[in-house]
Amino acid sequence: MTFTIEQLVIPATVDEAFAEMVRVRNEIEAESVGNHDLSLEPAELLPMYQRSWQPKVALVARVDGRIVGRAIYDTDPPDDPTPVGWISIEVLPDFRRRGIGAALYDALLALAASESKTVLQGESPQKATEGPVLESPTGFGSVPRDSASTRFALARGFSLEQVARMSRLDLPFTPAPLPLAPDYHLESWAGRTPVAFLEAIALLRTRMQTDAPFAGLEPDDNPWTAERVSEEDDALESSPRVTLTTLAVHTATGAASGFTELTVPPELRRPVMQGDTIVLKEHRGHRLGMILKLANLAFLDQHAPGHPSVTTFNAEENRPMLSVNEEIGFVAWGYEGVWKKVL
Repeated sequence: MTFTIEQLVIPATVDEAFAEMVRVRNEIEAESVGNHDLSLEPAELLPMYQRSWQPKVALVARVDGRIVGRAIYDTDPPDDPTPVGWISIEVLPDFRRRGIGAALYDALLALAASESKTVLQGESPQKATEGPVLESPTGFGSVPRDSASTRFALARGFSLEQVARMSRLDLPFTPAPLPLAPDYHLESWAGRTPVAFLEAIALLRTRMQTDAPFAGLEPDDNPWTAERVSEEDDALESSPRVTLTTLAVHTATGAASGFTELTVPPELRRPVMQGDTIVLKEHRGHRLGMILKLANLAFLDQHAPGHPSVTTFNAEENRPMLSVNEEIGFVAWGYEGVWKKVL
């Protein structure tokens, strides 16, 4: 069997090649996790590939003209280089163990070398299975030791740094009332961020990069600005998904205290995805994490009722947020290994 590796041009609008690449992505991830909860439509994924602040290079492997594998490399804008490159490599099950994954990896290594990267990091979602496991060095969570993604990463010198839990909340969901501390109030909106809250969301997204547990991984230290939030909103407006946001504000000072997001597909048969959630350290102790999530779930029920579930990812060592999720009713259904290699 012969195959070719080529770079896929990221189009301005969805074209046939990009749509085929996304179909392959969805097929591989469904096989890895056991369902289609993580599947995205091409029009939903394309804005993520067009970010000026996080450019992506997409490589595809073809056999007889058909895409059978792909590799994604997150690069940097020219004015803000970092030593870390995030990568992903996926090959359809019927085409594994034929050198395709290795060739894609070698191509990514060449890209990393051309940008003087010193660290590569990547994620591999997978379903829970019986059998031997590889424990996270954080002491929380594990991934199957004998899965294709685990074997591939270990064979290339990657170390497991963190495990994230994939959880699901079945809908409909009727939350019990939970009073909000009198010093705070909530703001909710659908779609792009109101101008009045651009700085607040920029602060909270920046703090997600510094306050969230990152184990031994290298975090993104590029701070968010109001302009970057607005640019992200511009991109997401071209997606058929709608983002629902609830923000907690300290009333006396107007300070942003925390926020949470849900991204909602247009088809009711598909699950909603939980985005970022954070409560700033200086505002914890008021159950704001729980209140924010419950409020946004109620907002979802008002805005787009009828979806089957909500899916979310959380680091296994992030016990405060996992406790909130478990109390709400989220149930684990898979795990994601997060890997690192120092070049």
